[in-house]
Amino acid sequence: MKDIKKGGNLTVVTEFIFLGFSNHPELQGLFFLIFLVVYLVTLLGNLLMLTAIRINPVLHTPMYYFLSNLSFLDICYTSTTVPIILVNFFQEKKTITYEGCLSQVFFLVTFAGSECVLLAAMAYDRFIAICHPLRYPVLMSKRVCAYLAAGSWMCGLVNSLAHIGLMATLTLCGPNQISHFLCDIPLLLKLSCSDTSANEVALYVSSATIGLSPCLFTAVSYMLIISAILKIQSTQGRKKAFSTCASHLTVVVLYYGTINFNYDQPSSGYSLDVDILVSVLFCIVTPMLNPIIYSLRNKEVKVALRKLCEAYMLPSDSSVQIHS
Repeated sequence: MKDIKKGGNLTVVTEFIFLGFSNHPELQGLFFLIFLVVYLVTLLGNLLMLTAIRINPVLHTPMYYFLSNLSFLDICYTSTTVPIILVNFFQEKKTITYEGCLSQVFFLVTFAGSECVLLAAMAYDRFIAICHPLRYPVLMSKRVCAYLAAGSWMCGLVNSLAHIGLMATLTLCGPNQISHFLCDIPLLLKLSCSDTSANEVALYVSSATIGLSPCLFTAVSYMLIISAILKIQSTQGRKKAFSTCASHLTVVVLYYGTINFNYDQPSSGYSLDVDILVSVLFCIVTPMLNPIIYSLRNKEVKVALRKLCEAYMLPSDSSVQIHS
């Protein structure tokens, strides 16, 4: 396939060339191994989390219902980028079609936006659990949890459809090179030879509604949570209350910290290597760390995972005893 098509005086892009990791061609094999290991750990960790929550009745609570949604989101999010990256490590010319690029943007924006809103919903759950424990069964019923989870997915989907609809109206001209390892809206807007003002307005609106608003809501929720915890008189009570939200708070700081650094860094003064590193932390490393954080800091998840592992190990152990 040709990279570009000439139509009149315009050069219309039909596929893109990724320049990410092109500065270090001698390290392609090492990069492939690292990304493959991270991807497999991400899949394994989040699948184990999903399975443990599914089969363990103790974890059938609102907090773990949201956590299962988060694990599924992380699997989808990382699977949107990493498989293409792994294939491109073996390609001399790292390309993606125009349709493939728009599809990647659609799924990336959907999953990233959904996760932003979902983390706010999880913060609300922790706020109700600690600040209004007696009303928790009513305020966080199964129906409310389902609405919050579905609303998170719907926000990400609607936001993504709006951006893709606006992107489809643009005419993208040469050069067809993307200084990254993935397709993203700001990167594609730089290649446009038509008016992008509507796209830029949509970016600002989505940043405020899908990005900033959930972040502020989460911050206010934790300010109220910490204030309520400090009012608990017993040290044991304060420790127990804080332990119920420590994992989520860690994930929130990690996610919002990397996403803000990824999209709010200045346009000048950053090399391609730094830009790639920040995106790797946000798009690939964070989904791997989420199940690790929850399993290390949460006693109930530890017990559930241990039981899950023992359940898989038990048949082989019993067969050994029978043969002996």
